[in-house]
Amino acid sequence: MTEPDRVRSSRWSAVVWGAIPVAVLTALLSFDHIPGTNISLAVPYAAQGPGPMFDTLGEVKGEPVIAIEGAETDETSGTLNMTTVSVRTNMTLPQAIGRWIGAGDTLVPINQVLPPDLSHEEMREYNQRAFVSSEASATVAAMHYLGRPTQVVVHDVVEDAPAAGVLEPEDAILAIDGQEVATPSEVQQRVRAHGPGDTITVTLRRNGEERDAQVTLGASEDNEKQALLGILMTSEPADGVTVTYNLNDVGGPSAGMIFALAVIDLLSPGELTGGHVVAGTGTINDAGEVGPIGGITHKIAGARDAGVELFLAPEGNCADAQRVNTGEMVVAAVGSLDDAVKAMEDFSAGRAVAACPAK
Repeated sequence: MTEPDRVRSSRWSAVVWGAIPVAVLTALLSFDHIPGTNISLAVPYAAQGPGPMFDTLGEVKGEPVIAIEGAETDETSGTLNMTTVSVRTNMTLPQAIGRWIGAGDTLVPINQVLPPDLSHEEMREYNQRAFVSSEASATVAAMHYLGRPTQVVVHDVVEDAPAAGVLEPEDAILAIDGQEVATPSEVQQRVRAHGPGDTITVTLRRNGEERDAQVTLGASEDNEKQALLGILMTSEPADGVTVTYNLNDVGGPSAGMIFALAVIDLLSPGELTGGHVVAGTGTINDAGEVGPIGGITHKIAGARDAGVELFLAPEGNCADAQRVNTGEMVVAAVGSLDDAVKAMEDFSAGRAVAACPAK
């Protein structure tokens, strides 16, 4: 072998052997754990980005997103989109950087998405419960807005609580000490007007029959002077109307406001959207108050890119909402169902829509 040949051979060996550690490192970074071990290589961050939208006035998998029985529904047009945020976890460093640079996702500490004391499965179940709770609140808020009656229903009885053995799940609570109640908060007020050890009369309906039950109140674990009944409550329409939500693969409470608006649109004459493409987000309580949510920037950006004309954002998210380039999409700031309805009416009429205050 000539000297030039030896040099070329030496250089080729250097190239080949020098590439092996790089190739091994690249392969390792593509795994979420070291092969053959339980040692995780995932970074402690989650990537958040725009998720899919669901038209709450439309259908999903051949079924209406919101099905109403017991009342006549009105024809609607336009769309009323519920927005979501996609969340990716268990990423390697290259995957996380790829989401940040390539997809424009936001990287946040994973404990902001998945609390350290909850597993992925526990978090999924928690989000699903929050979603179901938001559905119930949306229904009641819509009924109150429409002036329809509601009733308090026992969802569950705490084990060994004062109400155990007296009240049962599915009982409708009609009155406390002869005073009518229509919301869980009214039941709480009536109970907290008493002290531990007092006996109250609960008027309830069970299996179609009305009856009175006596309950001796206990004491709250957090405050020994505060009376405790020991039940979990929800509300539902009291006039035979049933509302069913058919989105089973979505979690969290942020769909509440849009769900309530969709129920209002379906049960009231006219078109709440005015035929426009509307989207939004926000929690809702029984009183129709809209609360802030997480991931608002991604929801607004996703709605803008999907051609939404009007976006309904909670007032509590204004600071983050103003950081997004909304293009031609109008963003309204809402604090209640009344605000949201007015924003849609103003937009349809060509009037100025209440927006977040200028910085």
